[in-house]
Amino acid sequence: MTAGSGTSSGEATVVLAHAKLTLSLRVTGRRADGYHLLDSEMINVDLADTLEFSAGEGFEVVDGGAGAGGYREVPTDGSNLVLRALALVGRQARVRLVKRVPAGAGLGGGSADAAAVLRWAGAIGPNALAMAATLGADVPFCLAGGGRATVSGVGEILEPLPLDDLDEKEYTLLVPPFGVSTADVYRTWDDMGGPVSENLNDLEPAALRVEPRLAVWRDRLGEAAGETPVLAGSGSTWFVRGAFPGAGRLVVHPCSPAPLPG
Repeated sequence: MTAGSGTSSGEATVVLAHAKLTLSLRVTGRRADGYHLLDSEMINVDLADTLEFSAGEGFEVVDGGAGAGGYREVPTDGSNLVLRALALVGRQARVRLVKRVPAGAGLGGGSADAAAVLRWAGAIGPNALAMAATLGADVPFCLAGGGRATVSGVGEILEPLPLDDLDEKEYTLLVPPFGVSTADVYRTWDDMGGPVSENLNDLEPAALRVEPRLAVWRDRLGEAAGETPVLAGSGSTWFVRGAFPGAGRLVVHPCSPAPLPG
C-alpha cells in the first residue's frame, strides 16, 4: 500500500490517515466569534491510523500499539470526529479504526481520521475545505494539504509547498503519557495577553502553564538531541529535526498522502 492511499479489501475500502506535524505556529489574531487566526506550516508524516469502511453501520476502535488508547481513550460516541464527519457528509458505513497516532498529542490524529472520511466520501474542492474546517482547524490540511502547506485563517486557507524542498527528512517525536486540552491552551494564551514565543510555536508558553509537566519531557528530548525541542501544535508532543532514536522516542519522515484510487 502506498503512503496515504486507499485500497479495496473485498467489499471494504481501507484509507490511511496520516498524522500532521506543525513545524511552526503563529497566532495572528482572534475573530469576533472567538476563533483564533493562525499562520503555520504543517507536514504529513509516516505515522498513520487505518480506517476500514464497509457496508452497514457501526464504529470500532482498535488500539494499534502506539499509545493511542493509553493516556487518553478514544471516544466512540457522537463526539468522535469519524462519526461527526460521516454525519456531515450524510453517509453511512461500518468503520473499523486502528489507532496508531496517539490521541491528544497535538499530532492531528482525530483530524486525520475525519479527513479520511471526507476523502472516502469524495469531498473535494474549495467547498470541502470550508466543510472540513467546521470539524476542526487541522482537518482541511489533513484533507488537502498534499504533504506540506502553509495554513492560515482558522485552518481553511492552504498554500501547498513542495515536500521535496523540505530541508529535514527525519523528525524525532517524544510523546508524554498525558494529553493537553487545546481549548485550555488557547484560553490561557488569551489570558496571558497573547505571548509571542521565542521558539517556533506561540502556544508553547500557554501550554507550559496549563501543563507544567511538559517541561520535563521537553528537557528529556533536548538533552538527547542537543537542541531545544518545539511543541507540536497545542501539545503534548515535542519534536526536533533529525533522527535521535531511543527509549520512548519515535522517528518519523515527511510523506505525501496519495489520492484514493478511481
